[in-house]
Amino acid sequence: MEEKFELLEKIKVPALDEILGRKFPVLDDGFIRVVDYMGSDESIVQAARVSYGKGTKKVSEDRGLIRYLMRHHHTTPFEMCEIKLHLRVPMDTWRQWIRHRTANVNEYSTRYSIAIDASQKTPESQWRMQAKDNKQGSEGFFPGEIGSKLSERENELQNFAREIYQERLSLGVAREQARKDLPLSTYTEAYWKIDLQNLLHFLALRMESHAQFEIRSFANVIGNEIVNRWCPVAWEAFKDYRMNALSFSKQEIEVLGRIYAGDNENAVKLADQFGWLKIIDNRFSKNIERMEFEEKLDRLGIKKPWE
Repeated sequence: MEEKFELLEKIKVPALDEILGRKFPVLDDGFIRVVDYMGSDESIVQAARVSYGKGTKKVSEDRGLIRYLMRHHHTTPFEMCEIKLHLRVPMDTWRQWIRHRTANVNEYSTRYSIAIDASQKTPESQWRMQAKDNKQGSEGFFPGEIGSKLSERENELQNFAREIYQERLSLGVAREQARKDLPLSTYTEAYWKIDLQNLLHFLALRMESHAQFEIRSFANVIGNEIVNRWCPVAWEAFKDYRMNALSFSKQEIEVLGRIYAGDNENAVKLADQFGWLKIIDNRFSKNIERMEFEEKLDRLGIKKPWE
């Protein structure tokens, strides 16, 4: 007897189908485009209910379920959605990107192919200065006259490196060795496949305001232009509960409780006990926990009790 089975239709997202293959430009010569995808908001709901098809639930109930899952960190249902992207990205930015080890990656190989003849260039107004209180960050920009010189020298360096690379190739030097002095500004390309849960974790880190500008530029395109079309309900929940939400540590809650009680004196004493208020040269020493808490107070419109 022939076995009967249920015919299942592939879940499609018209809003995402409209942009399949479309290149979204990033930086001066980078791009991102969607190659393929699997699943949607509906897939998240299916997985959470361990059922197939749309069932009898209303859209409003589906939205509520997705928001509940996001709010309470039930991550497995979000792994039921996957997306494959084709990207062109500067190598130094790609170094940060590839640290996210929860994706499947196939990168353009300069061992087999000639390196992409494109390097990220910095506009003269976009040269950033090193942050004084953040060893891995930047703050402010150099004035135009300095930026102009930096961009000029950048162009000289990139052209010279490319010239040496092409010279080696023309002499017959192996591609795997000829490439070794190419600058990190050289663009590379890759196919990057990842599930929604790990993609959202990537975006939470790389869309954050303290992330480096270059990778943040790519992350913003992925989030706002792609995930927003692909899984709009999950994206809304992600923004509400991750990107635009605040969380508080046990210590922060204790200090905040004293502030709300109007007891600023004991709020300051608690902060001091936590080691937040050490003074060096008549000013508070750098304390990351205190500084992060102060940012939260600023968002809430609450005056710092130790000011």
